[in-house]
Amino acid sequence: MDSNYKEISVRENIGENKKCSWMPFIKQLTICSGVWTIYFMLGLSSGAPTVFIPQIRKEANSTDAVSEEMESWLSSVIGYGGLPWVLILPVFTEFVGRKIPFVILCVNSLVVFIVFYFSTNTTQILISEIMQGMAQTGAHTILPVIITEYTSVKYRGIFLTIKSASFFWGIWASNAIGTFYPWKNIGILGFVCSAFTLTVLIWPESPYWLATKGRYEECTTSYHWLKGYDKESEEELEYLIKSQKEYRKSHAEDKRTLRHRFVNFLRTTVCKEFYKPILLCMVMMGLCHLSGKIAFGIYAIHIIKKITNSEPMAYRGMLILDGVTVLGMYIGCVFANFLKRRTQLLVASTIGMLFLFMTSLYLYLIKLSVIPENDILSIAFLILFSVTISCGPIIMSTSIYGELIPLRFKSSAMFIMGIFSDALMATVLKISPFLFRIFGLHGACLFYGLSATFCISILYKYLPETKDKSLQEIESYFTDKSGEEGKELMNLKNGENKNIA
Repeated sequence: MDSNYKEISVRENIGENKKCSWMPFIKQLTICSGVWTIYFMLGLSSGAPTVFIPQIRKEANSTDAVSEEMESWLSSVIGYGGLPWVLILPVFTEFVGRKIPFVILCVNSLVVFIVFYFSTNTTQILISEIMQGMAQTGAHTILPVIITEYTSVKYRGIFLTIKSASFFWGIWASNAIGTFYPWKNIGILGFVCSAFTLTVLIWPESPYWLATKGRYEECTTSYHWLKGYDKESEEELEYLIKSQKEYRKSHAEDKRTLRHRFVNFLRTTVCKEFYKPILLCMVMMGLCHLSGKIAFGIYAIHIIKKITNSEPMAYRGMLILDGVTVLGMYIGCVFANFLKRRTQLLVASTIGMLFLFMTSLYLYLIKLSVIPENDILSIAFLILFSVTISCGPIIMSTSIYGELIPLRFKSSAMFIMGIFSDALMATVLKISPFLFRIFGLHGACLFYGLSATFCISILYKYLPETKDKSLQEIESYFTDKSGEEGKELMNLKNGENKNIA
């Protein structure tokens, strides 16, 4: 594909460098806003069942209008719908670049909300939710790659933070619309957002992908369009092209057949530096979903209504929980500047589980008529649980995941984690209504608490500290290259915190 961006002479541009230094930021912001919008729309679709199911039942004046089985499918099918795309999107990303797969995501989202808006029964809504599974897979495959490759180091942190919060902003917006307006208005907002993502048409292709394909002139053009001509950018571009030329030269004889790629994948899975961090990442993902945080968000109206026996209180409580979830994520971002990643993840998760166990005990004592019920106290426990989990695993897991996996294993890890994450999230959401019905809310809270505590104990024992550590230092911990280095890297509570050269 020929580049659509005209190369500007470095010499001509240097004089304007200071005057136009804000242009790279504006361009990167435009690109990232498109990515954030996909996360936001995914939140809209994920949060929609929370409000349209009660509305449909109310309009039909019957709970049979949406059966419990259909309710669980509507709330969880996005995860299952994403499973086929776990294989397709990474392949597209590898062979055709970053821009075309993102265009496909945008068009798919546009169709999703058109189908959603014109749906007249739950089967049609279910189809739109299945289609949105593509965005669910894109959220942990191509979208983080785009933010990483299209942005400068100095902006990347804040852009990734906004990415994490956009999904929960979408859930909040969906629930707010469904609380005060007909549920189909969610489709209107989704359609408008989908139209905005078509700004992708002005994007260049990723300079990093172009470099890996040996298209160095287009890479240079794209890189300058994105990041300008300052000294730091020029040095990074020079290093990028040089390293890719060396890599392509050293791997010129490598076979690229499908069989060869499959054999390489199997060999990769038995490498210590691959399967050890992958297993830890799976445990972190398990902590996110098995804590019940997302399930409580999706089934918030059902949970709070059961606790308070008040429908208006259920809707207000739902919006409050959505709001404090986003607030907790921003609080966690502030803490991340001062605390070590491992410390923040484990401490916030542990405190969150304490609140969850307290909620379980409180609800059980109410059931036994030992103590009187207090609606405010019940919601307060859920709020404190939401804030602490948002500060910990919700925002820290993706950051630590990116640091644990060595760069050369990113594609394989993306495939495995994509399948695991989609399947786990969908399964937890699918079985949650049955947990609430069979074991009661106190039993469900106990189940989530015990499951998450098991994950926390594994992470406490095996998860290394990654903050301010080089990728080589982190990798050495998993390959056992240096026992003392691995011991230091764990940074456990016994005070063995040494600086690793």
